[in-house]
Amino acid sequence: MLAIKLSRIGKKHQPSFRLLVLEKSKDPWGNFLEDLGYYNPLTKKSSLNNERINYWISKGAQPTKTVHNLLVNLQVIAGKKVKVTKVTMKNQEAKKQSDAKEAAKAAK
Repeated sequence: MLAIKLSRIGKKHQPSFRLLVLEKSKDPWGNFLEDLGYYNPLTKKSSLNNERINYWISKGAQPTKTVHNLLVNLQVIAGKKVKVTKVTMKNQEAKKQSDAKEAAKAAK
């Protein structure tokens, strides 16, 4: 399945991202099918090829959640933002504990 992902470029503490189309399971720093533009979060400057983004979405490419929210903000696509959560070890441990408590309650 194709995905539209961000690939980080730029110096340390100066992030900038390229918008790429590639296989979902591939590394975003490897080979890609097409470069769709760039986005700089510090200056909020972007240069995106809207026609090609809509073309790839029509062909079945799925934007990641972050890319989806970025495209909605820049009004490239219509729709609502999607909730994006960052998975951390603390979140995973808390989820395991809550699942264990629910299982214990269900067993009673």
